[in-house]
Amino acid sequence: MNSPFPLCNDEELIAWLRLTLTPGIGIRTAHKLLSTFGMPQDIFSAPYKALTETVPEKLAGQLHAPVPDNIKALTEKTFSWLSLSGNTILTLADSRYPKKLLQIPDPPLMLYVKGRLDLLSTDAIAIVGSRNATAQGTLDAESFANSLGHAGLTIVSGMALGIDAAAHRGGLKSPGSTVAVIGTGADIVYPARNHALAHQIADEGCIISEFPLGTSPMPANFPRRNRIISGLAEGILVIEAAAQSGSLITAKLALEQGRDVFAIPGSIHSPLSRGCHALIRQGAKLVETVEDILSELKRQMPVTDKAALETIQTDDHPPVSLILADMGFDPVDMDTLCQRYGMDAATLSAELLNLELMGQVESLPGGYYRRLVP
Repeated sequence: MNSPFPLCNDEELIAWLRLTLTPGIGIRTAHKLLSTFGMPQDIFSAPYKALTETVPEKLAGQLHAPVPDNIKALTEKTFSWLSLSGNTILTLADSRYPKKLLQIPDPPLMLYVKGRLDLLSTDAIAIVGSRNATAQGTLDAESFANSLGHAGLTIVSGMALGIDAAAHRGGLKSPGSTVAVIGTGADIVYPARNHALAHQIADEGCIISEFPLGTSPMPANFPRRNRIISGLAEGILVIEAAAQSGSLITAKLALEQGRDVFAIPGSIHSPLSRGCHALIRQGAKLVETVEDILSELKRQMPVTDKAALETIQTDDHPPVSLILADMGFDPVDMDTLCQRYGMDAATLSAELLNLELMGQVESLPGGYYRRLVP
Protein backbone atom coordinates (compact mmCIF):
# COMPACT_ATOMS: atom_id res chain seq x y z
CA MET A 1 0.00 0.00 0.00
CA ASN A 2 1.37 3.43 -0.95
CA SER A 3 0.46 6.56 1.01
CA PRO A 4 -1.45 8.96 -1.29
CA PHE A 5 -1.39 11.79 1.26
CA PRO A 6 0.97 14.76 1.58
CA LEU A 7 2.51 15.84 4.90
CA CYS A 8 -0.32 17.13 7.12
CA ASN A 9 -0.62 20.37 9.10
CA ASP A 10 -2.21 20.91 12.53
CA GLU A 11 -5.77 21.22 11.18
CA GLU A 12 -5.36 17.99 9.29
CA LEU A 13 -3.89 16.31 12.38
CA ILE A 14 -6.98 17.36 14.33
CA ALA A 15 -9.11 15.62 11.69
CA TRP A 16 -6.95 12.49 11.85
CA LEU A 17 -7.31 12.45 15.63
CA ARG A 18 -11.09 12.81 15.40
CA LEU A 19 -11.27 9.96 12.91
CA THR A 20 -9.33 7.60 15.18
CA LEU A 21 -11.22 8.72 18.31
CA THR A 22 -14.75 8.39 16.91
CA PRO A 23 -16.44 5.38 18.58
CA GLY A 24 -17.30 2.55 16.22
CA ILE A 25 -14.68 3.40 13.60
CA GLY A 26 -12.05 0.72 13.40
CA ILE A 27 -9.13 0.31 11.03
CA ARG A 28 -11.11 -1.22 8.16
CA THR A 29 -13.95 1.31 8.32
CA ALA A 30 -11.46 4.17 8.50
CA HIS A 31 -9.56 2.91 5.46
CA LYS A 32 -12.87 2.54 3.59
CA LEU A 33 -13.79 6.14 4.42
CA LEU A 34 -10.38 7.41 3.37
CA SER A 35 -10.58 5.51 0.09
CA THR A 36 -14.00 7.02 -0.61
CA PHE A 37 -13.56 10.63 0.50
CA GLY A 38 -9.81 11.31 0.60
CA MET A 39 -8.33 13.14 3.58
CA PRO A 40 -10.00 12.98 7.03
CA GLN A 41 -11.23 16.59 6.84
CA ASP A 42 -13.03 15.63 3.60
CA ILE A 43 -14.85 12.90 5.52
CA PHE A 44 -16.12 15.34 8.15
CA SER A 45 -17.22 17.89 5.53
CA ALA A 46 -19.03 15.31 3.40
CA PRO A 47 -22.85 15.42 3.13
CA TYR A 48 -24.72 13.13 5.49
CA LYS A 49 -26.31 11.24 2.60
CA ALA A 50 -22.93 10.53 1.04
CA LEU A 51 -21.66 9.22 4.37
CA THR A 52 -24.64 6.85 4.71
CA GLU A 53 -23.66 5.26 1.41
CA THR A 54 -20.34 4.20 2.98
CA VAL A 55 -21.10 3.56 6.67
CA PRO A 56 -24.22 2.81 8.76
CA GLU A 57 -26.51 5.75 9.59
CA LYS A 58 -25.42 5.89 13.25
CA LEU A 59 -21.77 6.30 12.26
CA ALA A 60 -22.69 8.77 9.53
CA GLY A 61 -24.52 10.84 12.15
CA GLN A 62 -21.45 10.88 14.41
CA LEU A 63 -19.19 11.95 11.55
CA HIS A 64 -21.58 14.69 10.43
CA ALA A 65 -22.27 16.08 13.92
CA PRO A 66 -20.21 18.75 15.75
CA VAL A 67 -17.08 17.47 17.48
CA PRO A 68 -18.03 15.95 20.87
CA ASP A 69 -16.54 17.53 24.01
CA ASN A 70 -14.66 14.36 25.02
CA ILE A 71 -12.87 14.25 21.66
CA LYS A 72 -12.01 17.96 21.96
CA ALA A 73 -10.53 17.32 25.40
CA LEU A 74 -8.44 14.37 24.24
CA THR A 75 -7.25 16.35 21.22
CA GLU A 76 -6.05 19.13 23.51
CA LYS A 77 -4.33 16.56 25.72
CA THR A 78 -2.63 15.09 22.65
CA PHE A 79 -1.29 18.46 21.49
CA SER A 80 0.07 19.08 25.00
CA TRP A 81 1.81 15.68 24.81
CA LEU A 82 3.21 16.63 21.40
CA SER A 83 4.76 19.77 22.88
CA LEU A 84 7.07 17.62 25.03
CA SER A 85 10.55 16.87 23.71
CA GLY A 86 10.88 13.60 21.83
CA ASN A 87 7.13 13.09 21.19
CA THR A 88 5.78 12.84 17.63
CA ILE A 89 2.67 11.65 15.83
CA LEU A 90 2.92 10.07 12.40
CA THR A 91 -0.18 9.67 10.26
CA LEU A 92 -0.59 8.02 6.89
CA ALA A 93 -0.23 11.57 5.58
CA ASP A 94 3.32 11.84 6.88
CA SER A 95 6.26 11.10 4.58
CA ARG A 96 8.13 9.74 7.63
CA TYR A 97 5.54 7.01 8.21
CA PRO A 98 7.35 3.60 8.19
CA LYS A 99 7.36 2.24 4.65
CA LYS A 100 7.28 -1.37 5.89
CA LEU A 101 3.95 -0.77 7.64
CA LEU A 102 2.45 0.56 4.42
CA GLN A 103 2.97 -2.95 3.02
CA ILE A 104 0.71 -4.71 5.53
CA PRO A 105 -3.05 -5.06 4.90
CA ASP A 106 -4.19 -2.87 7.81
CA PRO A 107 -1.58 -0.21 8.64
CA PRO A 108 -2.37 1.97 11.68
CA LEU A 109 -3.86 5.34 10.81
CA MET A 110 -1.61 7.02 13.37
CA LEU A 111 1.48 6.20 15.39
CA TYR A 112 2.31 7.92 18.65
CA VAL A 113 6.11 7.97 18.85
CA LYS A 114 8.52 8.63 21.73
CA GLY A 115 12.20 8.76 20.81
CA ARG A 116 14.18 8.19 17.63
CA LEU A 117 12.08 8.37 14.47
CA ASP A 118 15.03 7.20 12.36
CA LEU A 119 14.76 3.69 13.85
CA LEU A 120 11.38 3.20 12.14
CA SER A 121 13.05 3.24 8.72
CA THR A 122 15.99 0.93 9.51
CA ASP A 123 16.32 -2.79 8.77
CA ALA A 124 14.91 -4.62 11.77
CA ILE A 125 14.21 -8.02 13.27
CA ALA A 126 11.54 -8.77 15.85
CA ILE A 127 12.25 -10.95 18.89
CA VAL A 128 9.33 -12.25 20.94
CA GLY A 129 8.67 -15.01 23.45
CA SER A 130 7.31 -15.98 26.82
CA ARG A 131 6.60 -13.50 29.61
CA ASN A 132 7.51 -16.30 32.03
CA ALA A 133 10.87 -17.00 30.43
CA THR A 134 13.55 -19.18 31.98
CA ALA A 135 16.95 -17.78 32.85
CA GLN A 136 18.35 -19.48 29.75
CA GLY A 137 15.65 -17.92 27.57
CA THR A 138 16.40 -14.40 28.80
CA LEU A 139 20.14 -14.98 28.30
CA ASP A 140 19.48 -16.15 24.73
CA ALA A 141 17.17 -13.21 23.97
CA GLU A 142 19.62 -10.59 25.21
CA SER A 143 22.59 -12.26 23.53
CA PHE A 144 20.88 -12.73 20.14
CA ALA A 145 19.50 -9.19 20.24
CA ASN A 146 22.90 -7.73 21.01
CA SER A 147 24.63 -9.68 18.23
CA LEU A 148 21.91 -8.93 15.68
CA GLY A 149 22.12 -5.25 16.68
CA HIS A 150 25.86 -5.30 16.04
CA ALA A 151 25.07 -6.74 12.59
CA GLY A 152 23.12 -3.58 11.81
CA LEU A 153 19.58 -4.67 12.68
CA THR A 154 17.20 -2.77 14.95
CA ILE A 155 15.51 -5.00 17.54
CA VAL A 156 11.69 -4.77 17.65
CA SER A 157 9.65 -6.24 20.48
CA GLY A 158 6.62 -5.60 22.67
CA MET A 159 8.14 -4.47 26.00
CA ALA A 160 6.48 -7.31 27.92
CA LEU A 161 8.26 -9.05 30.78
CA GLY A 162 10.56 -11.97 30.01
CA ILE A 163 11.86 -12.42 26.46
CA ASP A 164 10.67 -9.01 25.19
CA ALA A 165 12.42 -7.06 27.95
CA ALA A 166 15.63 -9.08 27.50
CA ALA A 167 15.58 -8.44 23.74
CA HIS A 168 15.21 -4.69 24.32
CA ARG A 169 18.13 -4.73 26.77
CA GLY A 170 20.31 -6.52 24.23
CA GLY A 171 19.30 -4.08 21.49
CA LEU A 172 20.09 -1.06 23.65
CA LYS A 173 23.64 -2.35 24.13
CA SER A 174 24.19 -2.46 20.37
CA PRO A 175 24.44 0.12 17.56
CA GLY A 176 21.10 -1.12 16.20
CA SER A 177 19.18 -0.02 19.32
CA THR A 178 15.53 -1.06 19.78
CA VAL A 179 11.88 -0.22 19.07
CA ALA A 180 9.15 -1.11 21.58
CA VAL A 181 5.61 -1.50 20.23
CA ILE A 182 3.22 -1.15 23.15
CA GLY A 183 -0.43 -2.06 23.70
CA THR A 184 -1.36 1.01 25.75
CA GLY A 185 -1.34 4.74 25.22
CA ALA A 186 2.14 6.18 24.73
CA ASP A 187 1.77 8.02 28.04
CA ILE A 188 1.43 4.78 30.04
CA VAL A 189 4.18 2.36 31.06
CA TYR A 190 3.01 -1.25 31.22
CA PRO A 191 3.99 -3.43 32.94
CA ALA A 192 5.11 -1.14 35.77
CA ARG A 193 8.18 -3.31 36.37
CA ASN A 194 9.53 -2.11 33.01
CA HIS A 195 9.42 1.55 34.08
CA ALA A 196 13.20 2.08 34.00
CA LEU A 197 13.52 0.12 30.75
CA ALA A 198 10.77 2.18 29.11
CA HIS A 199 12.53 5.44 30.00
CA GLN A 200 15.82 4.13 28.62
CA ILE A 201 14.13 3.07 25.37
CA ALA A 202 12.47 6.49 25.05
CA ASP A 203 15.87 8.15 25.51
CA GLU A 204 18.02 5.85 23.37
CA GLY A 205 15.56 3.94 21.18
CA CYS A 206 11.92 4.37 20.22
CA ILE A 207 8.49 3.56 21.70
CA ILE A 208 5.43 3.50 19.45
CA SER A 209 1.71 2.93 19.91
CA GLU A 210 -1.34 3.19 17.69
CA PHE A 211 -3.62 3.67 20.71
CA PRO A 212 -4.85 7.08 21.92
CA LEU A 213 -3.26 8.62 25.00
CA GLY A 214 -4.64 7.21 28.22
CA THR A 215 -5.53 3.81 26.72
CA SER A 216 -5.26 1.23 29.49
CA PRO A 217 -3.69 -2.25 29.00
CA MET A 218 -6.79 -4.11 27.81
CA PRO A 219 -6.23 -7.76 26.72
CA ALA A 220 -7.55 -7.16 23.19
CA ASN A 221 -4.90 -4.49 22.53
CA PHE A 222 -1.91 -6.82 22.62
CA PRO A 223 -2.81 -9.23 19.78
CA ARG A 224 -3.69 -6.13 17.73
CA ARG A 225 -0.30 -4.47 18.31
CA ASN A 226 1.47 -7.70 17.24
CA ARG A 227 0.87 -6.96 13.54
CA ILE A 228 2.97 -3.80 13.99
CA ILE A 229 5.81 -5.74 15.66
CA SER A 230 6.01 -8.15 12.74
CA GLY A 231 5.22 -5.48 10.16
CA LEU A 232 8.23 -3.35 11.08
CA ALA A 233 10.67 -6.27 10.76
CA GLU A 234 12.27 -8.32 8.03
CA GLY A 235 11.79 -11.42 10.15
CA ILE A 236 10.79 -12.58 13.60
CA LEU A 237 12.69 -14.75 16.08
CA VAL A 238 10.66 -16.69 18.66
CA ILE A 239 12.47 -17.69 21.86
CA GLU A 240 10.48 -19.83 24.32
CA ALA A 241 6.75 -19.96 23.62
CA ALA A 242 4.04 -22.18 25.03
CA ALA A 243 1.71 -24.08 22.72
CA GLN A 244 -0.93 -21.33 22.97
CA SER A 245 0.74 -17.94 23.25
CA GLY A 246 0.75 -14.43 21.87
CA SER A 247 4.15 -15.08 20.33
CA LEU A 248 2.58 -17.62 17.98
CA ILE A 249 0.00 -15.01 16.94
CA THR A 250 2.85 -12.65 16.04
CA ALA A 251 4.59 -15.44 14.10
CA LYS A 252 1.38 -16.18 12.17
CA LEU A 253 0.99 -12.51 11.30
CA ALA A 254 4.62 -12.40 10.18
CA LEU A 255 4.01 -15.30 7.78
CA GLU A 256 0.89 -13.58 6.41
CA GLN A 257 2.95 -10.42 5.87
CA GLY A 258 5.65 -12.36 4.00
CA ARG A 259 8.26 -12.08 6.77
CA ASP A 260 10.75 -14.81 7.72
CA VAL A 261 10.03 -16.74 10.93
CA PHE A 262 12.84 -18.18 13.05
CA ALA A 263 12.59 -20.30 16.20
CA ILE A 264 15.09 -21.56 18.76
CA PRO A 265 14.38 -25.18 19.77
CA GLY A 266 14.49 -26.31 23.38
CA SER A 267 14.13 -29.31 25.62
CA ILE A 268 11.37 -31.78 24.78
CA HIS A 269 10.49 -31.69 28.48
CA SER A 270 9.83 -27.94 28.63
CA PRO A 271 6.33 -26.52 27.99
CA LEU A 272 8.02 -23.34 26.75
CA SER A 273 9.60 -25.29 23.89
CA ARG A 274 6.33 -26.54 22.43
CA GLY A 275 5.41 -23.35 20.63
CA CYS A 276 8.86 -23.09 18.99
CA HIS A 277 8.80 -26.77 18.02
CA ALA A 278 5.33 -26.34 16.49
CA LEU A 279 6.60 -23.38 14.43
CA ILE A 280 9.57 -25.41 13.21
CA ARG A 281 7.26 -28.26 12.16
CA GLN A 282 5.21 -25.69 10.23
CA GLY A 283 8.25 -24.41 8.35
CA ALA A 284 9.92 -21.86 10.62
CA LYS A 285 13.70 -21.87 10.32
CA LEU A 286 15.47 -23.65 13.18
CA VAL A 287 18.06 -21.36 14.78
CA GLU A 288 21.12 -22.34 16.78
CA THR A 289 23.36 -19.34 16.14
CA VAL A 290 23.01 -15.71 15.10
CA GLU A 291 24.58 -16.55 11.77
CA ASP A 292 21.66 -18.89 11.00
CA ILE A 293 19.49 -15.76 10.92
CA LEU A 294 21.95 -13.48 9.16
CA SER A 295 22.53 -15.98 6.35
CA GLU A 296 18.77 -16.20 5.68
CA LEU A 297 18.53 -12.41 5.65
CA LYS A 298 21.63 -12.28 3.43
CA ARG A 299 23.55 -10.18 5.93
CA GLN A 300 26.97 -10.67 7.49
CA MET A 301 28.29 -10.11 10.99
CA PRO A 302 31.05 -7.46 11.05
CA VAL A 303 34.44 -9.17 11.26
CA THR A 304 35.25 -8.05 14.83
CA ASP A 305 31.85 -9.07 16.18
CA LYS A 306 31.90 -12.34 14.26
CA ALA A 307 35.21 -13.30 15.86
CA ALA A 308 33.88 -12.52 19.32
CA LEU A 309 30.71 -14.49 18.65
CA GLU A 310 32.65 -17.55 17.47
CA THR A 311 34.77 -17.40 20.62
CA ILE A 312 31.66 -17.44 22.79
CA GLN A 313 30.08 -20.27 20.85
CA THR A 314 33.10 -22.56 20.58
CA ASP A 315 35.08 -22.11 23.80
CA ASP A 316 34.91 -25.20 26.00
CA HIS A 317 35.18 -23.67 29.45
CA PRO A 318 36.40 -26.00 32.21
CA PRO A 319 33.61 -27.06 34.59
CA VAL A 320 33.52 -25.40 37.98
CA SER A 321 32.29 -28.60 39.61
CA LEU A 322 31.54 -32.24 38.89
CA ILE A 323 27.84 -31.41 39.05
CA LEU A 324 28.09 -28.78 36.32
CA ALA A 325 30.21 -31.04 34.13
CA ASP A 326 27.70 -33.89 34.28
CA MET A 327 24.37 -32.12 34.62
CA GLY A 328 23.52 -31.61 30.95
CA PHE A 329 21.14 -29.00 29.57
CA ASP A 330 17.83 -30.83 30.07
CA PRO A 331 15.91 -30.31 33.35
CA VAL A 332 16.78 -32.87 36.04
CA ASP A 333 15.23 -33.36 39.48
CA MET A 334 16.99 -33.35 42.85
CA ASP A 335 16.44 -37.08 43.53
CA THR A 336 18.12 -38.02 40.26
CA LEU A 337 21.07 -35.74 41.00
CA CYS A 338 21.45 -37.18 44.51
CA GLN A 339 21.59 -40.71 43.09
CA ARG A 340 23.91 -39.70 40.26
CA TYR A 341 26.50 -38.09 42.53
CA GLY A 342 25.98 -40.09 45.72
CA MET A 343 25.37 -36.90 47.69
CA ASP A 344 22.83 -36.12 50.39
CA ALA A 345 20.15 -33.53 49.59
CA ALA A 346 21.53 -30.85 51.94
CA THR A 347 25.05 -30.96 50.47
CA LEU A 348 23.72 -31.05 46.92
CA SER A 349 21.33 -28.13 47.59
CA ALA A 350 24.21 -25.99 48.85
CA GLU A 351 26.30 -26.80 45.76
CA LEU A 352 23.38 -26.03 43.43
CA LEU A 353 22.71 -22.73 45.18
CA ASN A 354 26.33 -21.70 44.65
CA LEU A 355 26.09 -22.59 40.97
CA GLU A 356 22.82 -20.67 40.65
CA LEU A 357 24.36 -17.57 42.25
CA MET A 358 27.24 -17.85 39.77
CA GLY A 359 24.77 -17.93 36.87
CA GLN A 360 25.76 -21.48 35.89
CA VAL A 361 22.51 -23.25 36.86
CA GLU A 362 18.86 -22.25 37.05
CA SER A 363 16.15 -23.71 39.27
CA LEU A 364 12.86 -24.60 37.58
CA PRO A 365 9.36 -25.22 39.00
CA GLY A 366 8.82 -28.63 40.55
CA GLY A 367 12.31 -28.98 42.05
CA TYR A 368 14.14 -29.30 38.72
CA TYR A 369 17.49 -27.78 37.77
CA ARG A 370 19.18 -27.09 34.44
CA ARG A 371 22.64 -26.00 33.35
CA LEU A 372 22.84 -22.63 31.62
CA VAL A 373 24.76 -21.82 28.46
CA PRO A 374 26.65 -18.52 28.86
